[in-house]
Amino acid sequence: MTRIDGLRRWTAAGALVAALVGGSGCSYNQFTTQEEAIKAQWGQVENQLQRRNDLIPNLVETVKGYAQQERDVFQAVADARAKMAGATTPADKIAAANAESSALARLLVVVENYPQLKSDQVFLGLRDELAGTENRIATERMRYNERIQEYNTLRRRFPSNITASMFGFKEYPYFDAPTSAEAAPKVNFGR
Repeated sequence: MTRIDGLRRWTAAGALVAALVGGSGCSYNQFTTQEEAIKAQWGQVENQLQRRNDLIPNLVETVKGYAQQERDVFQAVADARAKMAGATTPADKIAAANAESSALARLLVVVENYPQLKSDQVFLGLRDELAGTENRIATERMRYNERIQEYNTLRRRFPSNITASMFGFKEYPYFDAPTSAEAAPKVNFGR
């Protein structure tokens, strides 16, 4: 091996190392940008979950006025709200939000048995606000899951998976709807 061949090999090795370091730096910046987007979108989800959480006591009190014997449903709603208040991580809040959705679905099914309640103006207003909030939660949840998908895909791709491993970029959980939400409760307010 001549001195020129050795120099070429060192130059090629140096170029390869520079490309790897440069590529790693680019994916590091991409990870941090996407993590911030996830956190911002999660904030939007939390805003809507809080709005729903604030509506629930008024809705429960309105329903209680007509249906005091439905104590187990009211207790399930209260337990779900307490679980939401105690949740600290996104995974805990996702589980609590899904429990709250299930409890609300049961509450709205109970309303079917009380025709006077279904025509109560306060209840109708709260029901409309709740429906709007549920739509906003679904939209923000979809946007959050889109950010998660972009991030997790980058995290698993080569060569950015090396950067993710080196710097400890963790996988984020999706906000999946509860399995009970796949079959919508049958509520007939027109009865």
